[in-house]
Amino acid sequence: MEAYIGIIIRTFSAILLLLFVAQLLGKQTISNMTLHDFVTGITIGTIAANLAFNETQKWTHLLLSLIVITVTSIVLSIIALKSRKMRRLISGSPSILIEGGKILEDNMRKLRYSMDSLDQALRGKGIFNVEEVEYAVLEDNGTVSVLKKDEHRYVTKKDMKLRSHKQAFPVELIMDGILIEENLKNNGLTREWLDSELKRRGKQISDVFYGVRGTQHQLVFDYYKDGITKPIDKE
Repeated sequence: MEAYIGIIIRTFSAILLLLFVAQLLGKQTISNMTLHDFVTGITIGTIAANLAFNETQKWTHLLLSLIVITVTSIVLSIIALKSRKMRRLISGSPSILIEGGKILEDNMRKLRYSMDSLDQALRGKGIFNVEEVEYAVLEDNGTVSVLKKDEHRYVTKKDMKLRSHKQAFPVELIMDGILIEENLKNNGLTREWLDSELKRRGKQISDVFYGVRGTQHQLVFDYYKDGITKPIDKE
């Protein structure tokens, strides 16, 4: 019984430590990872797993390892910020896959990056024809950035000389049927105002699954009862 309790305590402690370390390292570590972030994540995960389940290892030794890798990662991040040359060594650098509409086979061969992977990345950008691409760059976090050829780019309001409207950051008002009072207060909104808007629609807060004030201050509500009797379920 003591062994089980020990594992529970060690696992819980490992989770808390990982959360703390993630806060220290910042959001970059849990976003699209660079080489540095990948190595750091793998190492921290291994140490945490040993801390949780490996009873032959002293927890003090594992804690020390976790501290060392955390400090090392922070120091490397600071060095990368200070020096562009070191940043390329630590995190890697972007590589061009398509230049001037031409696929650079040699670069792809060096990177061991297949055409299947490139096609998949382009489809993820909504591009199904490779001839639409002027430049494609494999970033150091593994994503592909694309610049379309001029004739395939979307027309913007600026191109058409149309008037632009100032946009606001969306404000979530209701989530899972629960009113987010803090967001109301921080944006100068009131419960009475929201109730009246819902009343105009014949609804109340408990009917709403998700409610948000959009970028143009428009109100968007998704209700629990959508009136869809046979949803599409594509397998």
